[in-house]
Amino acid sequence: MPRKIVTYNVNGIKARLPRLLEYLTEAQPDVVCLQELKASDDTFPIADIEAVGYGAVWHGQKSWNGVAVLARGTTPVERQRGLDGEPEDEHSRYLECVVPDGEGGGLVVASLYLPNGNPRPGPKFDYKLRWMDRLAARARALLAQEVPAVLAGDYNVIANDDDTYSVRAMAEDALMQPESRAAFRSLVAQGWTDALRTRQPKGGMWTFWDYQAGAWPRDAGFRIDHLLLSPMAADRLVDAGVDKEYRGREKASDHAPTWVTLK
Repeated sequence: MPRKIVTYNVNGIKARLPRLLEYLTEAQPDVVCLQELKASDDTFPIADIEAVGYGAVWHGQKSWNGVAVLARGTTPVERQRGLDGEPEDEHSRYLECVVPDGEGGGLVVASLYLPNGNPRPGPKFDYKLRWMDRLAARARALLAQEVPAVLAGDYNVIANDDDTYSVRAMAEDALMQPESRAAFRSLVAQGWTDALRTRQPKGGMWTFWDYQAGAWPRDAGFRIDHLLLSPMAADRLVDAGVDKEYRGREKASDHAPTWVTLK
């Protein structure tokens, strides 16, 4: 069974490839879910990733989207690409794989990138809420399968007031609206475990610092990268955290790698 599972919004895999390879080499996580590739399928740097010991499945897109699942020493097996319920939606925001354990089983891992939803109110926020409804339907189906599963990604939701450096500064943002918060909490209430908040019930645990706003030097961050564990995965939870130091490196993504470890 994979031990360390990471979600990492790289904010452009071409621009951040040196930082990603650095992280894979130094931290050696077992599984990494990437978001916001900003690269078409044919430009995904698979040769560079394989050179440091990882197999990958990816669903690229040139715009702000694109998701991938990487596994150390093996290649994930794709299970589902995209969410049901809106056939005309061509955004690459959901990729579900099985990471084999070598014993005929494995861990189901989904890399997901929720819509931002700004500006709101408007079509983008409406799309975000519809996407969350579709995610909830897929999450229920996974729970019904009774498999160890992790929903890992950039949810673009600040779930609680203590998940942001300033409630006042974010009050009008789509990331912190009652509707999107309620949708996230309803998802967790299906039976998923919010791993980071389970390991640190109180206080700040930022995963994102906006580089355009100069947020890193003043630690003006918030938590929008989440790893939700099914009961069979939550039973194996050892720890969860954020590899914050990688956010401070030169030309880094504005997200930090966020992780769980399992027994």
